[in-house]
Amino acid sequence: MSEKEEVVFVTHNKGKIASANKHLKEINFKIFEYELEEPRSDDIKYISKYKVMEAYKLVNKPCISLDCGLWIDELNGFPRAFVNFALETIKIEGILKLMEGKENRKCRFTECLSYYDGKEVYQFMGKHEGTLSKEVLGNNTDKKWSDLWYIYQPYGYDKTLAQMTEEERKNREKYESIDSMEEFAKWYRNRISNI
Repeated sequence: MSEKEEVVFVTHNKGKIASANKHLKEINFKIFEYELEEPRSDDIKYISKYKVMEAYKLVNKPCISLDCGLWIDELNGFPRAFVNFALETIKIEGILKLMEGKENRKCRFTECLSYYDGKEVYQFMGKHEGTLSKEVLGNNTDKKWSDLWYIYQPYGYDKTLAQMTEEERKNREKYESIDSMEEFAKWYRNRISNI
């Protein structure tokens, strides 16, 4: 493997693309915009692995795939890995309705980035603690991964991701947050330097 090896990120999510441009800038990567099929599973590690292996069949190059779920404590973890299904059916307004009258509004995003080089899958976990707002708040942005940005407040903040400035979103990562893209980038740079 050479330093010029290209890593392909297969996704159609504009927010994930913006995040990759921020976190993976020291890596030779490119975006292949495509919506990968998502298997029905509650296990984000399984979903991410399945998707990265499908991605490899498309591009035939080392690639990454990222999957994310939201766990809400008061709802026994719902919607977990079924975020897209929840947003398509009950939307963020439905999630807020389920949370009406609930004092415990703790939640967390859990994410898994999978890298596949054609031989082996490597996985990197991320976690972002926070709470749910009581209403939809904030502005539309091409940085958002999903509509959950309008109701998710990162740990240590009383505003949603959609209300935060770019600088605030960057600084929030020091609070109860592990980013799977950063974990992958550190590992990948180390792997390249040892070859």
